[in-house]
Amino acid sequence: MAGAVRLGDSVRRQAGVWTPTIQRLLDHLNRQGLSWSPRPLGQDERGRDSLTYLPGLVPQYPLPEWIWHDDVLTTAARLMAQLHEASANFDTRGAVWQLPAHEPAEVICHNDFAPYNMVFTDERLTGVIDWDTASPGPRAWDLAYLAYRLVPLTDPANADGLNNSPAERVRRLRLLCTAYGTAVNPADVPAVAVVRLEELAAFTEARADDGHEHLRSHVALYRRDARWIAARTDQLSGTA
Repeated sequence: MAGAVRLGDSVRRQAGVWTPTIQRLLDHLNRQGLSWSPRPLGQDERGRDSLTYLPGLVPQYPLPEWIWHDDVLTTAARLMAQLHEASANFDTRGAVWQLPAHEPAEVICHNDFAPYNMVFTDERLTGVIDWDTASPGPRAWDLAYLAYRLVPLTDPANADGLNNSPAERVRRLRLLCTAYGTAVNPADVPAVAVVRLEELAAFTEARADDGHEHLRSHVALYRRDARWIAARTDQLSGTA
């Protein structure tokens, strides 16, 4: 939607008022050793945001079967943990974010850590792209959206998910949180995912109203998934 194009080893896209903050964040992360995130290159002669190109495959829906392998789930969780650890001391003074911050602002959340923003090489997760919607928030806020996409915590009618059993979802949610670390309790994730999806639905609806009409169908999908999770938070968290 931001008109991203590849030029050689760089990717250019429309800049926003948040672009200098995101460029500073990506520079911070790269200096902390997160080479799997793009490196910022400033703005080009047309004022576009410029980042290094991460080579590999970015899967699209319908997702390939290998996306649901346990090693993809655990690698994604470990990369998110690295992001959160590296961003905990990011200087947010004067920062401008596209999405609102959430309390407690423990770390910088990617806010869209999902398969369609993951880069794979030979079915191995090697990079994460599309950082424009990053903003401060609690660890569980980011992890809940990753769980929504990869456990997945979706209504079985949602073709973007996987119609696996409740017991398998509980297992995968625990596996995700174990790989992430001890900072997030799996029992807390489903309830956070409901709030995350309701906010995403409102954000998406606003974008649809602003001219991106093709996004409108997503609004009902997010709200349906939120209702499905809300009715099963105890079951999904393994406390039922």
